[in-house]
Amino acid sequence: MGRDSPLVERVFAELARGGFQSGETLADRLGVSRSGIWKAVASLRELGATVHAVRNRGYRLANSADPLDAAQIRDALPRNVRERINRLEAVWMVGSTNTMLMERPSPAAGSAEVLLAEYQTSGRGRRGRSWLAPPGGAICLSMSWAFRDMPRDLGALGLVIGVCSLRALTGLGLGTPRLKWPNDLLVESRKLGGILIDLRAEAGGPACVIIGIGLNVSLGTAVLKRIAQAGLEATDLTAAGLERPSRNAVAAALIRAFVEGLREFEREGLKPFVHEWLEADALRGRPVAVQAGDSTARGVARGIDSDGALLVETPQGLQRFISGDVSVRPE
Repeated sequence: MGRDSPLVERVFAELARGGFQSGETLADRLGVSRSGIWKAVASLRELGATVHAVRNRGYRLANSADPLDAAQIRDALPRNVRERINRLEAVWMVGSTNTMLMERPSPAAGSAEVLLAEYQTSGRGRRGRSWLAPPGGAICLSMSWAFRDMPRDLGALGLVIGVCSLRALTGLGLGTPRLKWPNDLLVESRKLGGILIDLRAEAGGPACVIIGIGLNVSLGTAVLKRIAQAGLEATDLTAAGLERPSRNAVAAALIRAFVEGLREFEREGLKPFVHEWLEADALRGRPVAVQAGDSTARGVARGIDSDGALLVETPQGLQRFISGDVSVRPE
């Protein structure tokens, strides 16, 4: 990070070291005025970061976190995975990491491009919903991947990425994360993250997918409360029991699991992932409502079939859903 980086990014990196730092010290270190530091702190707060200010002590991030660092992430990848990453970039701010990769040329077949952002101004989930992720609190990561051959089960790719995400997180020591069809990561019924898949098929060329994941790492109480006020119960890795998780280590684990899983999926389809998905199914046996288009079906979730479709036992019989929004109904 150089002097050309936005001041708010440089102040964030300094505060991410942890502890209180005075405005005077920050100003001297960064070669700016104390007024500039004050404005940068105000900008961080506008982006959702919780910054404490105490007279005679200075500023401190409520939840210190390591800034995303592309070099650290790349160095943490095993060689066989690193060789398949054409480009790995971590930026301060974008509209949407998925959208930015969609606008770039596809990588060569069998290889990937990865983009992480500290903050997204237009972060989105499924159906255009917004995604709240303040600087330092989450991982916003997108990967573009070109398949040599169109996988037969491409429509179930979101389930595959869910399993890959669980492999990465349990490998880091997270206890029992769960999966909610079709694209949510949960811990004890609280949302830990979400997956968004965009497809770009090019005439005469390989199919390119853009895989996006938003993962809560250390949001803090204030942000979790804001999310709850919006009607969603959320959690993060810190609250789920991972002590001071390194975002760069988490990002590297996700990238490795995605690359290895995509290669497995291209060879064998959904089949090798089904058992792991069912083991982590957060809906199975629970009463649910599935909104698909203009209709809503109610029944009991019965897992997924071999194609990744959700099975729901309704009064009219067993129904199969390949898309839709699912909510859990009171027992």
